[in-house]
Amino acid sequence: MLTTISSKSLWAAALFWLVTFSAVAQVLKPATWSYDVSKKQVAVGEEVELIFNVRIDKDWYLYSSDFDPELGPMVTEFTFAKHPSYELVGKIKPVNPKKKYDDLWGGEYTYFTGTAQFRQKIRVLQPELLVKGTYEYQVCTDIDGRCIPFDDDFTFNNKQIQVTGKAAAQPTKAITAEQPAPAAPSAGQPTGELQTIVQQPATTDTAASVAFGLGEKATTDTVTAPENSETIQAADVALTAPATDESDLWTFMIMAFGAGVLAVLTPCVYPMVPMTVSFFTNSSESRGKAILKAFVYGLSIIAIYTLVGTIFARVFGVDGANFISTHWFPNLLFFFVFILFAMSFFGMFEITLPSSFLTKVDAQADKGGWVGVFFMAMTLVLVSFSCTGPLVGSIIASSFQGEVIRPIVGMFGYSLAFALPFTLFAIFPSWLSSLPKSGGWLNSVKVVLGFIELALALKFLSVADQVYHWGILDREVYLALWIVIFTLMGFYLLGKLKFSHDSDLNYISVPRLFFAIVTFGFVVYLVPGLFGAPLKALSGYLPPQTTQDFDINKIVRQNNGGNAGNTAVLAANTNEQCEAPKYADFLHLPHGLQGYFDLEQAKKCAAAQGKPIFIDFTGHGCVNCREMEQNVWSDPAVLKRLRENYVVVALYVDDRTELPQSEWYTSTYDGKEKKTIGRKYADYQITKFNVNAQPYYVLMDEHENVLVKPTAYDLSIDNFVKFLDAGVEAYKNRQSSVAQR
Repeated sequence: MLTTISSKSLWAAALFWLVTFSAVAQVLKPATWSYDVSKKQVAVGEEVELIFNVRIDKDWYLYSSDFDPELGPMVTEFTFAKHPSYELVGKIKPVNPKKKYDDLWGGEYTYFTGTAQFRQKIRVLQPELLVKGTYEYQVCTDIDGRCIPFDDDFTFNNKQIQVTGKAAAQPTKAITAEQPAPAAPSAGQPTGELQTIVQQPATTDTAASVAFGLGEKATTDTVTAPENSETIQAADVALTAPATDESDLWTFMIMAFGAGVLAVLTPCVYPMVPMTVSFFTNSSESRGKAILKAFVYGLSIIAIYTLVGTIFARVFGVDGANFISTHWFPNLLFFFVFILFAMSFFGMFEITLPSSFLTKVDAQADKGGWVGVFFMAMTLVLVSFSCTGPLVGSIIASSFQGEVIRPIVGMFGYSLAFALPFTLFAIFPSWLSSLPKSGGWLNSVKVVLGFIELALALKFLSVADQVYHWGILDREVYLALWIVIFTLMGFYLLGKLKFSHDSDLNYISVPRLFFAIVTFGFVVYLVPGLFGAPLKALSGYLPPQTTQDFDINKIVRQNNGGNAGNTAVLAANTNEQCEAPKYADFLHLPHGLQGYFDLEQAKKCAAAQGKPIFIDFTGHGCVNCREMEQNVWSDPAVLKRLRENYVVVALYVDDRTELPQSEWYTSTYDGKEKKTIGRKYADYQITKFNVNAQPYYVLMDEHENVLVKPTAYDLSIDNFVKFLDAGVEAYKNRQSSVAQR
């Protein structure tokens, strides 16, 4: 009777688990693709755009195609089969993607939410048009931390585009590409050769590439075209600006506003406040007209600075901004300019405009009237340039992030803060009595700004260093320089350092003491970074942690975990059923863990060692996988269990390494042939578990029996520890049950 009840209970529990598992385990497709063309009818020789539209589910986002593919996330990539009926013109263009800096990847990527669109221009060469290809992409959500890679194929032919006779005679252009095109195949039959298009950011000397061949990186070879042809560059840059992240723009505007506040506190501007206000309050005009003129004065300041930002935006545009933000030359130029700004703030020299120019502007201000008010504002802007020029230059330099709107927003935020005191004190002149008197403290503000400019200069040098792999400003060097700079700034605030223009400091004021405490506190926060501390609050400003030579956390993990892991591998290798890990030369586990990247190998070693298997369905471009590894796997309790209790296997669902031909197979799920590591294990995840999102963690025995309900993205360390412990317990119970049979 007891046995019967236990069996019923067991079946009930199994049924409950199955229902629960089925409710959460499902194959998701958060992005739906459709295709269109820019015109339905073309003549041979004319161009037409192929349009790829994507509808993205709420709370999901799709990575775009125009950021560095080495950054980490999986870029959207299009592959076109070569065919004599068409040729590619330029590269694939994403239309208005958003842009975001990610601390985890240590770089900036582009993405879409809601909807996405990609456009590829082609030239029609024959009436029987046939454009076939595939695309690969990744969608993610921050709601529950899932990321899913996908691939699909597309076809454009005469059903979508009607091709008429030849257009008016015109030279046929060839495109810059990776390899010379082979001889054209017979008409109407696509070849097996592919044209892979990956849009690269305009970061180096060469433009973003249109690559031909099997996914190799593009060079500047030229595809052979018909006679009388011309050659055009592959980078046919989109004219539309990428969509901006509103929260990022607000943050930038607030920072610019803060810079404007600091500008008011400099020696060139602060004494001008009461002088300017007295001009409006002591005039013979009515009080209302005086206040109106004060408003016009403030608006003129805003207009002048915003005009500067607009001019920079118009002159440089999106492509110029991309070039400026990433190319080595402008970054080195900004580095040296910021050094000069710092030297100016320290009192070594003053940056001034020509006196003849200032005299002419001031003469216009003396004419009075509304025009005179505008020129008064311009006179203030120009006269204060020796103090405000470095701040304005810093905002302009920092605004070059590939977005046209940023210089305008930055200058507006800066000028708003700069103009407010003059307008407000003109309206409420009684407030002037509460202002601190001018004195040596104004020069101290200027010197402190010099230290900050010096620290910010390193960011520009770091960008060039990272892009071109010079290795001159690794993370620990960068941190060491920051520690020295801010330590000197702290000593200056305490009066231990003195510059030529500083007045004698008889005592330390309370505000100055608090600023010194904050500065030294920041220095103390930086020090552990020299030994490998992540310093997450500054990750966007520091070089990647991978550039750090001495990382004590990594050393400890390798010594502790590495020895344990190596022992396990040695133990496994003493048994003929276990093998050295395949793909270990290019695939790796985090935190010094030792394991496998092939499920069959893991199953053999699990049987040999009598351990359960921990399967990590992951991907190179899965940001939430990296977040789990960084925040959960790194915990000592989790690492101990993974090292000692499990055979770990990481199955990369987006790896493009081709399998031996003998291992190719056709999926029972979608009927497609699986030729790569990634597609093999993505198919395995779907067919075995009815799930296609990552990260996804499964505990099983060597016979692929699932031990406990799989889990996914969950940053709770306690939950993950319970998950691992439950798997071990279930494995022991199963082994004990098998032994009793």
